Amino acid sequence: AHLESINVDSMITREMKKDLQRLERITDRFSKIGSESKLEDVDIVKTINQNLEYLKVRLSNKVEITLESLLEKNIRVYHNQSLMDWVIENLCKNSVDAMQGVGLLSIQVLKEKKFVHIDITDSGKGIPSKNQKAIFDPGYSTKKRGWGLGLALVKRIICEHHKGKVFVLKSKVDQGTTIRISLPISHQETLA
Repeated sequence: AHLESINVDSMITREMKKDLQRLERITDRFSKIGSESKLEDVDIVKTINQNLEYLKVRLSNKVEITLESLLEKNIRVYHNQSLMDWVIENLCKNSVDAMQGVGLLSIQVLKEKKFVHIDITDSGKGIPSKNQKAIFDPGYSTKKRGWGLGLALVKRIICEHHKGKVFVLKSKVDQGTTIRISLPISHQETLA
């Protein structure tokens, strides 16, 4: 209201309000979970699939989204569904931005040694090699507006809360990018 009273462009105040609301939602999510996020024995592929169903109706209809799982049924990955939803949503939205709303977004889930990998691949503009590590730093953003917090929070959720890793697996300028999330397989791999 103060900014409006001193005649700041209404578009700027509107965008700031959106950013603040978004930050409030993120903060709320973290505070509800508490410092130790509760990890549950939920099917990781089901979590991703439900999230994609939610996203499909909200993202550009010119983006084709595919999900392929190469996991055996007894592989368990303890995770927090609410936080993982937020991670997948954020990475998918970034991919759609990189493709400017047109292209192919494919997600593949596979096992390698003691990890389950979630590979998110887009056919977008790619990330120059010098920026590939920096994209997860707080404040890094290629967009003209926003705080550049999205990928930094993604990293925090995966590394701190899930003891996993998230990184650029491969990227070529004008050809696309694959972001890999690696989550440790639960010790109790088979269910009684």
